[in-house]
Amino acid sequence: MSETQTGARTRLPIRPRAARFFVMLAVFICAACGLVYELALVAIGSYLLGDTITQASVVLSVMVFAMGVGSLLSKRFQHRPALSFAVIEGLLSLIGGLSVLLLYAAFAWFSAYQPALVLLSFVIGVLIGMEIPLLMTLIQRIRKQEASSAVADLFAADYVGGLIGGLAFPFLLLPVLGLPKGVLAVGLLNAIVGVAVVLWLFRHDLTRRAYIGLGAGLTVIVAGLGAAYLYSEQFEVDARQAMYRDPIVHAERSEYQEIVVTRSVDGQDVRLFLNGNLQFSTLDEYRYHESLIHPAMDGPREDVLVLGGGDGLAVREILEYEDVGSVTVVDLDPAMVDLATSEPVIRDLNEDSFEDPRVEVVNTDAFQWLRDEAEQFDVVVADLPDGTDVGTSKLYTVEFYALVRESMAEEGRLVVQAGSPFFAPDAYWSVGHSLAEADIESVPYNVDVPTFGNWGFYLASPEREPDLTVPEDAPGLEFLDSELLAAAQVFPKDRRAEEAEAEASTMMHPRVIGYHQGAWRGY
Repeated sequence: MSETQTGARTRLPIRPRAARFFVMLAVFICAACGLVYELALVAIGSYLLGDTITQASVVLSVMVFAMGVGSLLSKRFQHRPALSFAVIEGLLSLIGGLSVLLLYAAFAWFSAYQPALVLLSFVIGVLIGMEIPLLMTLIQRIRKQEASSAVADLFAADYVGGLIGGLAFPFLLLPVLGLPKGVLAVGLLNAIVGVAVVLWLFRHDLTRRAYIGLGAGLTVIVAGLGAAYLYSEQFEVDARQAMYRDPIVHAERSEYQEIVVTRSVDGQDVRLFLNGNLQFSTLDEYRYHESLIHPAMDGPREDVLVLGGGDGLAVREILEYEDVGSVTVVDLDPAMVDLATSEPVIRDLNEDSFEDPRVEVVNTDAFQWLRDEAEQFDVVVADLPDGTDVGTSKLYTVEFYALVRESMAEEGRLVVQAGSPFFAPDAYWSVGHSLAEADIESVPYNVDVPTFGNWGFYLASPEREPDLTVPEDAPGLEFLDSELLAAAQVFPKDRRAEEAEAEASTMMHPRVIGYHQGAWRGY
């Protein structure tokens, strides 16, 4: 009996009830695999670009649309449901399993990440959309039943499979295998289950040529995904190196971010990157950190709070003042602090600042920590990543600065790294508006850091507008002095606050994200 006999019952190697169970199991597993592919596309986007909401929106919207297209296309293949389903699962397992590596390659070598993301989301969505209609036909081939009952059973297995896939992705696959290997392992499972169920249960519906072709195809897919699995670590190393000018001397993916350290061939330029974004270069990091720390140290400074600063470089500058009694560092990622205390190059740079008995490190979210902390500080340093996504934008909101205000002593001072007033002026001036709405007086200033470009800060105080000066007892500085700080308060006419269309950023309206997204264009 061939698949051209659409209405005929399938001759099965086992009882219909058992066959139906295995088909439902295949639905369950394939649904779990499909959701893992979706989550993997979102995850790789957040890893490489750091913009989780945008990546999730693109992936989910394109895939849902594509699933509708796939459902319509499936009508063309209903006359050969078993063969069609096996081919679709083979393609889905191959494309889905390789999706992370393909996107990594598009980002590292071809600068075509967004087109590749949309294309992969669409293709995977089409293939997922074709599954259920074909499975519906296969179920009816096993045993006729009411369409509503068959649909209910199929969707129940599909949704429960989605639940398992959604939970397995963050709690099992990522911690145990990592992103590339985890998705490749899912692709292997998808191929074996999706194609094998047809080769076993529906072999009598296949021509000899189709049976041999599916068997050969499954072998090729498993071999290809297996080879990719074995090579994935080297591929990741090669792709990562392609994104950086200098040789990589350290790379790891922590629970929160990708951490990369590079060193030039002559050893003079060591750079730290988080999620591909430059954090410092040894050529000029002293310009940034002197400008960030020393203006805030002109006054009481017994107790200092550093929000961020897991590399230890801001702490290095703070500890230059012998009358500092305590430094509390609140940094989300323990991996960053571990790097700063174990990597010789970083330790030399921060002068083993975390080993000082005055320093206490707390690895937690700065926003949540401020909500729970009752202690007050003389100096607060906000050395945080730019507010380019939901996770970081909350650290540049009115609500966040209101919490910071509560943690400041009466004559306390706050310094904020606020991004580039030249490349991202709206984002920069938005910080000033947010500070003002939190009843904190601030003074904006900007300096040139060659590897960053023009960079801006705010020195702020809850009681009065602070004086922007260098402490009289400041240690010998390479870059900063009072004359420079006086000039640093002057902004070019085309980058002044009145030229920006910026508003305060809040938790409910994180405007700073949009300001960053529209920045750096053409540079």
